[in-house]
Amino acid sequence: MNEWYAHVTVATVIENNGKFLLVHEKTDNGEKYNQPAGHLEPNETLFEAALRETKEETGWDVELTGLVRINQYTAPSNGVTYLRVTFSARPLAHNADAKLDAGIIEANWFSLEEIKQLGNKLRSPLVLSDIEFNLTQPKLPLNYVNCYQPSK
Repeated sequence: MNEWYAHVTVATVIENNGKFLLVHEKTDNGEKYNQPAGHLEPNETLFEAALRETKEETGWDVELTGLVRINQYTAPSNGVTYLRVTFSARPLAHNADAKLDAGIIEANWFSLEEIKQLGNKLRSPLVLSDIEFNLTQPKLPLNYVNCYQPSK
């Protein structure tokens, strides 16, 4: 019997001067656009995962500023259920020479209107909905996320 579990992922909504940082990436379903995002790794907090994924996919160091929301999403392409924790962040510094993760074509800044025009080129409906939610709803303080790790 196969054991079912949700895949835990993180994403960051990074805004700077009215533009949002997205990654252009190669996926099994063609080229798509997404927030910097990825899977939680063993012995890693949600915060660490969000910072790591952002740096690996964009070359940007960011500061997490709040919790946007938590999404449960079942991808129609593969039937996998994801529990996605989305954070807001502000950019700190960019390393233009950083080697980006495999599959990442580039990272660019887009206005909300440009993102809306991407339509089905967005990796999932969560990309646009989390940006719009980030713009219209208050962010929760980061202490609403408890990353309890027992002493080793």
